[in-house]
Amino acid sequence: MTNLAVVNREAVHLNGKQKAAALLTDAPPQPNPGRIIEMGMGFWPAKTLLAAVKLGVFTTLGQDALTGEELGSHLGLHERGVWDFFDTLVALGFLQRAGNGPSAGYSNTAETGLFLDKNSPQYIGGMLEMANDRLYQFWGSLEEALQTGQPQNEIKHVGEPFFVKLYQSPDKLSQFMAAMAGFQMGNFITLAKRFDFTPYRTLCDIGGASGALAIQVALNHPQMQCVTFDLPPVEPIAQKAIAQFDLSERVKAASGDFFVDDFPKADVITLGNILHDWNLEKKKLLIRKAYEALPAGGVLIAIENVIDNERRQNAFGLMMSLNMLIELGDGFDYTESDFRRWCSEVGFRRFELIPLAGPTSAAIAYK
Repeated sequence: MTNLAVVNREAVHLNGKQKAAALLTDAPPQPNPGRIIEMGMGFWPAKTLLAAVKLGVFTTLGQDALTGEELGSHLGLHERGVWDFFDTLVALGFLQRAGNGPSAGYSNTAETGLFLDKNSPQYIGGMLEMANDRLYQFWGSLEEALQTGQPQNEIKHVGEPFFVKLYQSPDKLSQFMAAMAGFQMGNFITLAKRFDFTPYRTLCDIGGASGALAIQVALNHPQMQCVTFDLPPVEPIAQKAIAQFDLSERVKAASGDFFVDDFPKADVITLGNILHDWNLEKKKLLIRKAYEALPAGGVLIAIENVIDNERRQNAFGLMMSLNMLIELGDGFDYTESDFRRWCSEVGFRRFELIPLAGPTSAAIAYK
């Protein structure tokens, strides 16, 4: 009896421990401030990367490996920050380092060598340079933008928008257009490959800048005749880019004001990051003008960081909409259901959403 009682007591004890372990296993995770701190201090890694692009770290390295002393000397950096700066880039995954100590060699990763070396044809650093020079300081006034609904860019500080002076300087305009094209190139290439252009023969890219989208469609679809349409100062920039690809016979540059002038007629009309610049009234005007320029069966394609319908997942799209507040005041990004509703109002009947690169999608409306 005594032995059986002991066994029973041990069994109850073990059963209790098992239940406790099960309860611990099923218990919800305890709140942790780690992500809050990571997000709240997110400007640290952002500014580290932006500074590296601005200083030319990745371009200086190119295909080579340099010691910290050599790289710092090339960049004109003070010795105090050299090791912390480069090792932070290593820890963040933007540089590689072979070895430890003063003799260690720093080099680009596959991604930074491809996308952040100015000598690479896939350089996207122009957008990050603009983020460093302009957007970084303007986002410091997000609270004021949220309280007033007013833009916080150059118009607040010097009385005129950034684009006014930009269009007055051909060199700066060309540099800006190249930066935008590099940033969007992945989306344009993906659209050219994923969307079925087989039934169509003509395309007009409204607000086409340097013609990058029209060029990619023409390169991938020999039957397509394309027009890139933008303001008059942009036309020579587009013509130069088109000539570089030897596409002058199939891609043309046209100029005008898309709010004033009729859109060129085409089977496919594209709006690449155009709609989000404007308030609802102007968005609807552009959609209506696209509808009027399309034949029956024609297609409108809007390339944007389209926000998911429940507004829970595409954080970049939502932050881009905040960026439109900071830059323009009443411009905003939108969901797929918003796009469908606006397009339905003017007569579009069928819709599709094609994911492109990263958080960007092609919102498509068929006439």
